[in-house]
Amino acid sequence: MMDGFTRHLEQTLEAIRAEGLYKSEMVIGSAQQAEVTVSGRTMVNLCANNYLGLANDPEVVAASVAALEAYGSGMASVRFICGTHDLHKQLEQTVARYLEKDDAVLFGSCFDANGGIFETLLGPEDAIISDSLNHASIIDGVRLSKARRYRFATSDMDDLRLQLQAADDDGARFKLIVTDGVFSMDGFIARLPEICDLAEEYKAAILIDECHATGHLGEKGRGTPALTGVGNRVDIISGTFGKTLGGAMGGFIAGPAAVVDLLRQRARPYLFSNALPPAVVAGAIKAIEIAERADDRRAILDRHTKRFRAALAEAGFDLVPGETPIIPVMLHDAGRAQAMAQALRDAGVLVSAFSFPVVPKGEARIRTQMSAGLSDDNLTFAIDAFLRVGRQLGVV
Repeated sequence: MMDGFTRHLEQTLEAIRAEGLYKSEMVIGSAQQAEVTVSGRTMVNLCANNYLGLANDPEVVAASVAALEAYGSGMASVRFICGTHDLHKQLEQTVARYLEKDDAVLFGSCFDANGGIFETLLGPEDAIISDSLNHASIIDGVRLSKARRYRFATSDMDDLRLQLQAADDDGARFKLIVTDGVFSMDGFIARLPEICDLAEEYKAAILIDECHATGHLGEKGRGTPALTGVGNRVDIISGTFGKTLGGAMGGFIAGPAAVVDLLRQRARPYLFSNALPPAVVAGAIKAIEIAERADDRRAILDRHTKRFRAALAEAGFDLVPGETPIIPVMLHDAGRAQAMAQALRDAGVLVSAFSFPVVPKGEARIRTQMSAGLSDDNLTFAIDAFLRVGRQLGVV
């Protein structure tokens, strides 16, 4: 029965390879940090979401190890069946306090958080107005909802107004505007002050995905609301512990108490997934504690970001404009992006090529990401490699 189906899958894979879109995993034989070991070689790492360098921080590791020894490897069930550790409650309270929200609830990942929130909160009488470049988890979560769907062009406030008006004209009961705080493939920041103004005008709520912001952007690392000065005008925040806040796994929703309470009762990814492992939870608590007082790390991160962006721009690379530690180097052609990524890896710089379906066709790129864990020497090495490889391949 599987023969014909398997042949079909193999042909699909062959077509993916022929288009230069096949993705291979790089096997790292060391901790996630500024320099990693790949196939026995030490490489400067420019492709991790480890913005503050906390993934292998000694304090985070020590907290995780202590929790593993005290609580074991996990709950072996979902929280409402076998109970929940005091650590889980402590992390939820820590997130809520840190982001200045009423409460927070944990998920196995932010993908799960975004996948479970829309169908839980909104019905067919309601409307979701979503930025067209939102993360795949938001897109999938919106699809699971019975709410009416409206999409606005990225950061286009005139289009957002049109979609809000369309939702009103269609008789929407409640409206929810959804956007990434930082767009992960491009690195630019949502226009939150204007979004908040329109939300207030049209009596809409706002949800932002802060996966690439919480911990390293804004005052005390509180993310794009702090960075852009909108504060608590944003109603609901989804985020992760898998990037800046420890680099392990897990996600959360922070917001009004009623939102969080209802998610505990009805969000399917919460109800039907195991609780986060104690080691992950304790590591995330420690990571937030460090991030809150990490102005020194944020200053290093900002310095690296400006230096790397300026060096590549001066050399003639095509960069997506922005101010965050995400610096996409545009190659446009998938094959060319893969060739450059491989040449950079050969030169000792770990990067990844991004192509369809992760980004639209014709927008293939190498997404570089800065980290406070990188040294000035690491950055010099990486810049020199980019310039040398870029010239060899005719990119600059």
